[in-house]
Amino acid sequence: QVQLVESGGGLVQPGGSLRLSCAASGFTFSMYGMRWYRQAPGKERELVASITPTGGGTNYADSVKGRFTISRDNGKNTVYLQMNSLKPEDTAEYYCSVFTRYYYWGQGTQVTVSS
Repeated sequence: QVQLVESGGGLVQPGGSLRLSCAASGFTFSMYGMRWYRQAPGKERELVASITPTGGGTNYADSVKGRFTISRDNGKNTVYLQMNSLKPEDTAEYYCSVFTRYYYWGQGTQVTVSS
């Protein structure tokens, strides 16, 4: 049974940093690409970043390029999202996701950027 559990969200001031984690289980983590999405109130879910199974390739939404970094530790079955220079518009629920036979999602972790 695939499980994804996000953590690390919280309240941070503009310009601050947070590191999100997503612990995965129930599938062979090292064989699958992973993604981080976010959804702000009243907005559609947005793909923020993705990473290949080995971690050798990454992609980012234009809105976060140069500020966010996705990484993974296949030994710990965990994917991370390092978020720097946070802006109020980064406020959203953040989800990790994997597509194996189906799309699977975690429960999300809230990130609020506010002074």
